[in-house]
Amino acid sequence: MTKNVTNKKVNSNNTGTKEWAESNLNIYSGCSNDCKYCYAKSMSIRFKRKNDKSWKKEEPREKMIIKNYRKRKGRIMFPSTHDITPRILANYQKTLLKLVEAGNEVLIVSKPRFNCIKEICDNFEDHIDKITFRFTIGSIDDSVLKFWEPNAPNFHERLSALKYAFKKGFNTSISIEPFLDNKVHKLVTKLRPYVSDSIWIGKVNRMIGCLHTNGSRNSKTEKMAEDLQTLYDSDYKFRLYNLYKDDPIIKWKDSLKKDFGIRLVTLKGADI
Repeated sequence: MTKNVTNKKVNSNNTGTKEWAESNLNIYSGCSNDCKYCYAKSMSIRFKRKNDKSWKKEEPREKMIIKNYRKRKGRIMFPSTHDITPRILANYQKTLLKLVEAGNEVLIVSKPRFNCIKEICDNFEDHIDKITFRFTIGSIDDSVLKFWEPNAPNFHERLSALKYAFKKGFNTSISIEPFLDNKVHKLVTKLRPYVSDSIWIGKVNRMIGCLHTNGSRNSKTEKMAEDLQTLYDSDYKFRLYNLYKDDPIIKWKDSLKKDFGIRLVTLKGADI
């Protein structure tokens, strides 16, 4: 096993979404993607806001939709615990417009549905300098995506959304967090021609606990989770690190920074 890394002490609590943005915003509770490994779902169930069945029902948070927004400090991640689906698109765009008109920089994170992203791109061309898209694509294999993210778009649709946003001139980036198989290099090669900003790579966080809480505990899922954890525990991630350690477009999420001994960011929203 090769570990060509800098041995630095990890001393920051700015992990998860805090690596990407200083604050986040969500205008719906629940997410129809219903990803098996979803940490937001597990926390909602843990605090009895939702259960494993009701999570996939998108319920509006009316106060967050109708309120006015001022300029915030730093970048806003919107959304962070739900996605952008046809059902919520109108309210999403109304809120997004209020944010950017107040001068906010917005990071749009999504497992993208092409028609939703196309409409946002077409309607927000005048605010192109305020928006960065970060599309989550954890595998190039549709069967893998369908297993872990049962109601999310397939690879082709996500790629089409990325291409459209890129060709419209928006700042584009990718989250391969979590990576769901050992085909990360193929995925990066396919995506990078349409990425203007960065490609982030990371693992599933708290996978076993989330699967149990989220109602995904069955023999098939546990076997898939064991196989994925075996991949995470292998030297595959270190091969990825050595392959991309000098590539300026590749960035590592906190879950891999810890494995590589890389110091975590000390500022919220540093995006490094």
